[in-house]
Amino acid sequence: MDRIFNPKSIAIIGASSRAGSIGNMVVQNLIDSKYTGKIIPINPTAPEILGFRAFKTVNDVTDDEVDLAVYAVPEKFVVGAARDCSKKRVAGHVVITSGFSEVGNHGPERELVEVVRASGGRVLGPNIVGLLVNGCNANASFAPYLPYRGSTALVSQSGALIIALDGTTYLRHFGCSSMISLGNMSDINFADVIRYLTHDPTTKCIGLYIEGLHDGRAFIEAASACEKPIVALKSGVSAHGAAAAASHTGSLAGSIKVYDAAFKQAKVLRAENLEELLVMSQTLGMQPPMMGKNVLVITNGGGIGVLSSDAAEVAGVPLNTAPKDLQDQLYKCMPSFGSPKNPVDITGGTGAKGYEDSIAIALRHEWVHGLAVLYCETGVTNPLEIAQSIERAVSGAKGFGGEAKPVVCCFVGGQRSVDAAFYLMDKSIPVFTEPKSTMSAIGALRRHGINVALRKVDTPFVPFSDTTASKQRAIEVISSVRAAGRLGLTEPESYEIFTAYHLPMPKEVLAKTEDQAVEFAHKIGFPVVMKIVSPQILHKSDIGGVKVNIKDDAGVRAAFNTIKQNALKAKSDAEIHGILVCEMASWGKEVIVGSVNDATFGPAVMFGMGGIFVEVLKDVTFRVAPFTPAVAKAMMPEIRSYPILTGIRGEKPRDVDALAQIISRMSQIAADLANEIAEIDANPVLVYEEGKGCCVVDARVILKDKTPKAAAPAHGH
Repeated sequence: MDRIFNPKSIAIIGASSRAGSIGNMVVQNLIDSKYTGKIIPINPTAPEILGFRAFKTVNDVTDDEVDLAVYAVPEKFVVGAARDCSKKRVAGHVVITSGFSEVGNHGPERELVEVVRASGGRVLGPNIVGLLVNGCNANASFAPYLPYRGSTALVSQSGALIIALDGTTYLRHFGCSSMISLGNMSDINFADVIRYLTHDPTTKCIGLYIEGLHDGRAFIEAASACEKPIVALKSGVSAHGAAAAASHTGSLAGSIKVYDAAFKQAKVLRAENLEELLVMSQTLGMQPPMMGKNVLVITNGGGIGVLSSDAAEVAGVPLNTAPKDLQDQLYKCMPSFGSPKNPVDITGGTGAKGYEDSIAIALRHEWVHGLAVLYCETGVTNPLEIAQSIERAVSGAKGFGGEAKPVVCCFVGGQRSVDAAFYLMDKSIPVFTEPKSTMSAIGALRRHGINVALRKVDTPFVPFSDTTASKQRAIEVISSVRAAGRLGLTEPESYEIFTAYHLPMPKEVLAKTEDQAVEFAHKIGFPVVMKIVSPQILHKSDIGGVKVNIKDDAGVRAAFNTIKQNALKAKSDAEIHGILVCEMASWGKEVIVGSVNDATFGPAVMFGMGGIFVEVLKDVTFRVAPFTPAVAKAMMPEIRSYPILTGIRGEKPRDVDALAQIISRMSQIAADLANEIAEIDANPVLVYEEGKGCCVVDARVILKDKTPKAAAPAHGH
């Protein structure tokens, strides 16, 4: 990978003397960017190109080693050229050429990767802009120039976006270490690039534009191992697969929800739009993380200060009132009509000295964890002098009082303010033109700070080590269901799997006859619950297939017959295995725990408030399985209705520790049986008062359909 992103020699396959051609642009761009290595044009007819000796094939190159080949030839010549490059032991293959899998031409793309990988090389692309790396001054692309130099690496599936942002970096002084176009990701993907950039000394932050991932789990592993901040913008966020889902979990598992879960587990910050991607990644590439919750705002105008307060709330860093001793110190930096609270209004007349003194005080105070400095251009202040005073104060506070504290600025004004902002950005202090972006940047620094702290206490990814026998028993149950030609498990079969994994369940027995139902009710103890057991009836309560709080023999007999009649009325050909007689669990708060197999990330577990309204309220959250009880406990507050579990209106808190065990064990089931199970619902799970545990009172398991699909008929032309 280093020979791709830090090449000492580049061969341009399809280099050309024809102005305007890709092969010509790549050579010219390498010259213009002052590439530090050797430029080697490959052209079967031209003796030289743009002043460089050209070779007929890469095998004619006299150098012993060529690090990188950039392909700018038509698709039909790419594989042949790759064979020549592989004989020369070329390590890196950057394929600009299009016309591969993006238009359905999969065969040549697979062959390209096979040829290259057989010689130990790697492929970037095809269908990409090329490569833009500031470290070795390599603009091996058809983008106009290298991006503005800095410390953020931008990685994108969209080549057009790379070209557009190339110019944007200069308009915003957005410093990039590299811009990497991935295209079809035939070989090198997001995970590969993250692993490389993790160790790249020129990169401090990684920004990603993602349309889709080929291997979601590899992405999670790579991002989790990277201690640098990663910001991701995911496009194409529509839900998928809901129409065919047989469980609540399946119907709620839209693609972006599982992506959100994966990003949280991998400690990747998600951007909502392109502007956020730029704001967040620019800031994180310049400033240290914010390691506490208190951000202080210093401003020379009340209006912009109020706007910053609103924006801070949205960004997840609401402003807290500064402590009295800090207010007393800050009051010395402003006239009597200023305000030392938060925001700190030093007023419009204090000028550069007011900013410098107040910033110095703030950064030295232990209560302050981060600083937002807002400036409105006025007739009595020079924006550049303000910027210089900010830079002096920040530089003077470095190393004071332990960890560095982040500073983000906002300059609102004309061209003089723009120039002053560029002065600060070239000193690695980010500046934005309105409070919303400024506080969004602070929010990103705070979220990164939380991730930094979490990395120090993270627990292993594997939650339980005692599930070998559990998995064996589950496979036995699943095998018997498949042997019967079914994909849906009955509730007793689902209970067997849950019990094998030590999930708390009520006592239950399957009754074939009315008399058996009475007998079992006495053994279990009144009151009881009775439910239909039929592979064809998944949503039992919808058809009157459940009766609760049955207190005597007559009630059992009546329920047995009513449930059976309701089932046959709803589905006359239903195969009725019997009526399940269950212990009636005591009342508790209802939650749902389920799993679904996501196309990108594999098994993922859902948690939310349960009952019949779960699909209406959609108050749920996800994590990719497996994960520990600590992770399960951390995901619970993400749902809006979480306060119901912590105790409201005088109610006692619920046993969230026991619930975390259930969610985590469900993640182990989903991971262990990922090849077998499509969807799981445990709904409801009853959560009792703190210390009294939980009980799973309804279960649904749907298996994957492993029936071979018939090939589509060929159509002649």
